[in-house]
This record gives sequence, C-alpha cells and structure tokens, in this order.
Amino acid sequence: MGDVGANGGITDIFNRPLRDLRISVTDRCNFRCVYCMPKEAFGRDYQFLERRQLLTFEEIERIARIFVPLGVSKIRITGGEPLVRKNIETLIAKLAAIQGLDLALTTNGSMLPRKAQALKDAGLTRVSVSLDSLDDDVFKLMNDVDFPVSGVLDGIEAAAAAGLTPIKINMVVRRGFNEGSVVDMARHFKGTGHIVRFIEYMDVGETNGWRMDDVVPASEIVTMIGAEMPLEPAEPNYRGEVADRYRYLDGSGEIGVIASVTRSFCGDCTRARISAEGSLYTCLFASKGYDLRQLLRSDADDATLAEAITKVWRGRDDRYSDLRSEAAIGPPRVEMSYIGG
Repeated sequence: MGDVGANGGITDIFNRPLRDLRISVTDRCNFRCVYCMPKEAFGRDYQFLERRQLLTFEEIERIARIFVPLGVSKIRITGGEPLVRKNIETLIAKLAAIQGLDLALTTNGSMLPRKAQALKDAGLTRVSVSLDSLDDDVFKLMNDVDFPVSGVLDGIEAAAAAGLTPIKINMVVRRGFNEGSVVDMARHFKGTGHIVRFIEYMDVGETNGWRMDDVVPASEIVTMIGAEMPLEPAEPNYRGEVADRYRYLDGSGEIGVIASVTRSFCGDCTRARISAEGSLYTCLFASKGYDLRQLLRSDADDATLAEAITKVWRGRDDRYSDLRSEAAIGPPRVEMSYIGG
C-alpha cells in the first residue's frame, strides 16, 4: 500500500509519488486533430460540456492548493485547447500565487500571438506547443481545420518573446501521415533553444482509429534524425520525465522522444489528471475517473477532499502501457481531449 514519499507527499501501491498534476480547463478545441478529436467523432452533433459543468477558476485553485501538500510541485494546464477558455489569464494568476509551483501550459499555439504576453504577466512559467509538421499540406491534414503552419510558428515566436521558455514543441508522429516531416522539424528548431519532442502515436481513447502499424517507434525517429544530425543520449532531468533526451553532438541543443508505446514509462509515472468537469484520473489510459466536483460543491472541507484524493492515489495500480496487449480488450478509455495529453 502506498504511503508517504521520501521527499514528502503520498505514494501509490508501486511506491510512485504524486508530483505532477495536469488540469484540463475545457473539453473544447479549435482544431480537430486526427489523433485526438477526429471530426467523425467530434463533429457538429457532439455534445460538449455545458459551462455549469466545468470547474470554476476558484474550484481549480482550491484543488491545486489541496494537491500541493500531497506532493504536487508541477501543474500543467491542458484542454482541449486551454486558451479557448475565457479569461484563462485569471486562472493562471490564481495558480501562480501558490508558493513553490512550477506552472506550465500545453497549447496548439494558434492563440499565442495575442495571449502569450498576458499569460507571462499572469505568472505562467512556460508553454509546450503542439506542431505536427512544417509542411502546410501535412499539417492541415493533421489539424483538419485548414490552419496554417505559419500561425503556430507565430505563436512560438510570441511565446519566446514573452519569455515563456524553454519552449517544448510536441510532434505526434503517425505513419502514413507525417513521419516524413520528422527530420525537417528537428533541423528547423536545432539551435533555437526550443526542444522538439517526438511522440509515438498512442491508443488514447476510442475514436482515433489507432493501430500498432501506425506507430513510428522512437528508435526509428532517433535513427532518422541522427543520420543527418548526430545525437547522443542525455540523462533525464528528473525521475518520471516522460521524454528520453538526446543531445546534438555539436552542442546545438537537444530533442526528446516519448516512447509510451514501445518503451513504457509506467514504473516512474508521477502524474494525476483532473478533467474539465472535476474528475480525478490516475492514468492517461483510464476508463473512469473519481468525481471531485461533487465534493467541491458540497459542504466538504479541504481535509475531506485531501483524504479522498489520498485514498485514490494510495490505491493506484495503473500500468496500462506495461500491459498494453492485455488491456486492448478492456473497458473503453477516456478521450485525450477530455483529460489532456
């Protein structure tokens, strides 16, 4: 049974501490990426959450303050696309006031040109930006809303100018779609100080039509890049870092590869997730969450909420990627757009 970690906070059944909290602020997005919110599943008739179902900024702040004494030192704001949530800077300011937090946000970058400075002023530390190709035709095929690469590059530039650095650029690699863009992405951002992270296409949710044949293994990605721009492995920055790091031999930066399909990192996973309507998930591939909103909107005090969270984490035994072949026929999994990546 999980207990108290060596550095404070709680641990789960496999002695994994609670360190990272990802909070989704909306289930909506202005993109329809084929690996996350495909139009055939998230089209005109899809029922998104109503505003009253979403956690308020005050409720999110309260949850964050309760998680910190349990061990959380890093919060990442996600979606959907978090920047479509009205007045998101107000939430950032509330969270930035919590002592000792590393506060980041993941975005598709489309709204960063007009939001980056306000986010920095509110206290955001840095951003990760999703960009799946530098080729307009490929990128538009991936985002499925005809959004150009230049719009995301403008967002990255705005974030850099605002000081939301180091910027991590996330590229989901799907065979038959964009594996031909891998080397171009690495070359474009080499020497900029930004870190491109190449992510194996994952079987998150039930709507993206995932097949193992669509996965480009991380080892293949590293080989492709290394053939033109030699690389060497680098040590992780911290326990539980999801990306395997590689440095360019000429000292001009690094890349990361996230190999959650071919090389599971379940053993060091320290992440919990809160969905936009207040359910706690202990795995990206979970099939169910634990309702915290009901407690938040009742007379429950902070100690009661902390006790509920502690009970869930101490009973956590998730290791989906370790057991992927067996879990493939398990219960339906929650969509990534619902709890963030």
